[in-house]
Amino acid sequence: MTKLSVNINKFATIRNARGGNNPNLVQVAIDCQNFGADGITVHPRPDERHIRYADVFDLKQIITTEFNIEGNPLEDKFVQLVLDSKPTQVTLVPDSLTQITSNHGWDTLKNHQFLSDIIKVFKKEGIRTSIFVDANLEMIEGAKLTGTDRIELYTENFAQHFRTDKENIIKPYTLAAIRAHELGIGINAGHDLDLENLHFFNQNIPNLAEVSIGHALVCDAIYLGLHNTIQLYKNKLK
Repeated sequence: MTKLSVNINKFATIRNARGGNNPNLVQVAIDCQNFGADGITVHPRPDERHIRYADVFDLKQIITTEFNIEGNPLEDKFVQLVLDSKPTQVTLVPDSLTQITSNHGWDTLKNHQFLSDIIKVFKKEGIRTSIFVDANLEMIEGAKLTGTDRIELYTENFAQHFRTDKENIIKPYTLAAIRAHELGIGINAGHDLDLENLHFFNQNIPNLAEVSIGHALVCDAIYLGLHNTIQLYKNKLK
């Protein structure tokens, strides 16, 4: 069964809007795990507009499932954060400082040397590595050459066209997953996956190890409750 990692960035956004510690991010992570999440994902950014760097160390102490930290390894502070906290997995994302959210994968050919070098740094410390990529066979093959353990398929394009053309829009993702598996790379996915499109995506992506879902899940939890929402997402992955 595909694992569900809950991205808790949006809970931190709500907390930061008023100051203080409500909602308590540590308790949110504990609850997500107790309610069935297979992992917790955070994506700290340099301006700390949602996840703060200090949050990472507080969370590390209570996570009993898998801890996934996303971010851009061009930032020395991010690299040191990962090395100091030693999560289960680090997902390398090519964000710029001004981006609201991630919006493209790595060019694994153009950035081959940089990615190869930084992946060695993380793997030396026993941290599983994943590279955020588009559903492009050339980029998948480039990812293999970097030495990464996994890729994370960037799924926004799939989500945008799911309602109108799901049979065609899924094809490049399926082919990318097949090629990644042939190359011995693990497959993750994330971005704009939700209760409407998740089951179809999961059914059409062979060997999908993990999805990371935040924004849609948090929005659903407002109406449906966190416990119920996590169970609904888990059911879509069966």
